[in-house]
Amino acid sequence: MHLTISWLGVFLAALSSFLVGGIWYGPLFGKRWQIEAGLSDEAMKRGKLPVILGVSFLLNIVAAALFAVFIGPKPGLLRAVEAGAAIGLGLVATSFWISYLFARRSLLLGLIDGGYMTLRFIVYGLVIALVS
Repeated sequence: MHLTISWLGVFLAALSSFLVGGIWYGPLFGKRWQIEAGLSDEAMKRGKLPVILGVSFLLNIVAAALFAVFIGPKPGLLRAVEAGAAIGLGLVATSFWISYLFARRSLLLGLIDGGYMTLRFIVYGLVIALVS
């Protein structure tokens, strides 16, 4: 089987996740997310941010590439955005919410993280469709 995907689209979609995430977890919901996640300012400073960002980017490449395979080569804009919404909300966000129910995490944390995942895949669809 030969897969034809736009690697430029995949790369730009993965990069778009950082832009969307920076806004989502920054000025829009950053402080509220931090509180709901139970992370202090000190905890946020721990860890190696370059490693976190690097691994996150690689995981975004994997997710965007698989999404590109799913929507196929040269998808229409509407189909790609609808697929992003379906996958983001219907598969990814609901999976988060199931885990959060058992982990006794707050509904608000689930809405913040699930909302980001939904928007992330919608933007993947938008970017990949426009570049393909």
